[in-house]
Amino acid sequence: MRAVTWHGKRDVRVDTVPDPAVEAPDDVIVQITSTGICGSDLHLYEVLGPFLDEGDILGHEPMGRVVEVGPQVTKVSVGDRVVVPFNVSCGTCWMCGNGLYSQCETTQVREYGNGASLFGYTKLYGQVPGGQAEYLRVPFGNTLPVKVPDGPSDDRFVYLSDVLPTAWQAVQYADAAPGGSLLVLGLGPIGDMCTRVARHLGVEQVIGVDLVPERLERAAARGTTVVDLNSVGSGEDGGDQELGDVVRDLTGGRGADAVIDAVGMEAHGSPAGKIAHQVTGLLPDALAAKLMTTAGTDRLGALHSAIDAVRRGGTISLSGVYGGMADPMPMLTMFDKQIQLRMGQANVHRWVPEILPLLVDGDPLGVDDFATHHLPLESASDAYATFQEKGDGMVKTLLTTAAHTG
Repeated sequence: MRAVTWHGKRDVRVDTVPDPAVEAPDDVIVQITSTGICGSDLHLYEVLGPFLDEGDILGHEPMGRVVEVGPQVTKVSVGDRVVVPFNVSCGTCWMCGNGLYSQCETTQVREYGNGASLFGYTKLYGQVPGGQAEYLRVPFGNTLPVKVPDGPSDDRFVYLSDVLPTAWQAVQYADAAPGGSLLVLGLGPIGDMCTRVARHLGVEQVIGVDLVPERLERAAARGTTVVDLNSVGSGEDGGDQELGDVVRDLTGGRGADAVIDAVGMEAHGSPAGKIAHQVTGLLPDALAAKLMTTAGTDRLGALHSAIDAVRRGGTISLSGVYGGMADPMPMLTMFDKQIQLRMGQANVHRWVPEILPLLVDGDPLGVDDFATHHLPLESASDAYATFQEKGDGMVKTLLTTAAHTG
């Protein structure tokens, strides 16, 4: 089969690799029709090389049709249309039973002290072959795949793999009440979807921050109050105000009731963090891995902005990915402001029952036209490069295979 594989920093290729096979009695094989490129895939493209091997198959946002099932599979059949959540979760352990699918005890990566394995996401999360491929082996065939109906295009359902549950959880964790205010930092795919989910759930004032014109325009077109980070603190439209000042001006001087940080370690404006990230690409793998996991290489600008912009007694929800262990946190400010902080990988199956009905009976979240680019799987290398450069108005890309039917 053809699959997107990692070969080094900024070097992903589409290679011919062996087809997956049923290895356990409850495995299923899915013929992929559509698969997304996620913002967190760019971490693999840039800085997580020490935890990858050449030829690893990437991708964790796939859907398609079941083409083979193991002898113990009873819940899906050959021909069923399914979405594959990015968490590799068993669905039956204590954590899964309590809705914490991203902490699945069956697939936890104990070697690195991490939670559930993820498809296509490094040794840190199990080194499980990913879904940017023509076929995917999916374990736990009775509990992991999400059956979806025939009819609507893949665009209607594919975001159940990651984007929708990640955004839904971020909004739920933010706990912004209907009629309240929510600030979303970063309007990439997750941040953009957060603004849509928040408005759907009744949050009255949704403010979105980014510095990419196309992202700002997309969010503004759906009723979000947007702030161009390029004009904040620059003496231009925002004058000499910092972002927190702008947000307080928009919220009666108090600050946002809740803030979602949908940026994570890609935040702009932190030269030290940027240099540390670049250094990891120059070190031998063993040293680079140590730096990534212990030395605090993150760019914390977005999180510090969230702490500043949230009102006293408010909540910060982190959906952006952070890594490293030694980053300074303004604990005195956080304590003084009585800030609540929630975070974590999305527990996909926890939110599917709430989200799936919105996709079956309409499109209130605008998923049908959420993707800015549809490209064949063979174009993955160019797509990664364009996404990294934020070029061609690219916000969300779906890769399609020969099995895709529209």
